[in-house]
Amino acid sequence: MIDKFLLFPYYWVLKARNRRWNRPGRKFSYAEVPTLCIGNVTVGGTGKTPHVEMVLRLLQQHPDWCDKQLAVLSRGYKRDSQGFQQVTSEGSAVMYGDEPMQIKKKFPDVVVAVDKKREQGCDLLVHPEKLKGRRWEKRCWNREFKPADYIVLDDAFQYRRLKTHKSVVLVDYNRPVQKDMLLPLGRLRDLPERIYEADALIVTKCPAELDAAERAAFVRDLGFTDYLPSACEATNPKGRRQLIFFTTVQYAPAEGVFPTAEPRYAYSKSAILVTGIASDKALRSYLSDSYRICEHFRFPDHHRFAWKDITRIQDAANKQSTAAVITTEKDAQRLLDCTGMPQALMERLFKIPISAEFLTEEERTMFTEFITEV
Repeated sequence: MIDKFLLFPYYWVLKARNRRWNRPGRKFSYAEVPTLCIGNVTVGGTGKTPHVEMVLRLLQQHPDWCDKQLAVLSRGYKRDSQGFQQVTSEGSAVMYGDEPMQIKKKFPDVVVAVDKKREQGCDLLVHPEKLKGRRWEKRCWNREFKPADYIVLDDAFQYRRLKTHKSVVLVDYNRPVQKDMLLPLGRLRDLPERIYEADALIVTKCPAELDAAERAAFVRDLGFTDYLPSACEATNPKGRRQLIFFTTVQYAPAEGVFPTAEPRYAYSKSAILVTGIASDKALRSYLSDSYRICEHFRFPDHHRFAWKDITRIQDAANKQSTAAVITTEKDAQRLLDCTGMPQALMERLFKIPISAEFLTEEERTMFTEFITEV
């Protein structure tokens, strides 16, 4: 890797940090209930949120966990609130972050919380009575929820103080880690070899028609040997057997972002696309089958929309009087925070729901066993 030489200090800082956390006898914090980490070694774009949602669906459908209290703990990236907060459906992306808001609205019965200190967050999810102490009276706005029986941690693979019971690392099929580089030359925020420390890998955003031979070739390129598709596992360079799964993205029909959305715009032949995510290539490809994308507004990941952004989008919509304005589920959470949005734009604003699905039913069954046997 050329970045080992060009980014020599950064590379060795990561190496030293990894050795420090992996040294024998190192003590970690553990939650009192089963925990599952969904993470990656890149700066976004692998599909963490759809995979957290997939895990929740599988747990809710499983007889051992359907009646249990599930919880999600996230950092709440770019939120204005501080400390531990329970996410509510009536909240906003500004308060809690766009991804926690998206999850909460899709899974209202799941307790969703944000906390930068993950071990503290897990402890409070298991013991909500601790929030009634004087320390939390003013800091935590919503302190009433059921104790968690199972916690899914969103993007906690780099948080080493808390040792989760099981961990899953996501790898983008279109940008494999062995061909990427460390920031700022590439999108790696951690050492690529750290993928071998996870209990399972999920190769995301795969073509739906990816066959067994192509999956085996991808696994070999990641450095694994002795891949057994029937067992969904292979041997990593450290000599440990590791589970490997493959998922693809499924898109659902467009849904109005606001209740006042006019359905007829969703059937337009043209669209104005608004994205503020790490990678929008797959979405553009999907939409191009049904729409002529007449204009595309690209913003940074987790971009907080300002009035000048809304004005630019509204001006484009005025010029394209029949075009739908289409965005992602995550961007929709931040657009909902924009006060004073013109009614005409609200009527034309739609989001495209997505979900992560396994390529085979066998993989789905084995992954379900993996996350439920804790």
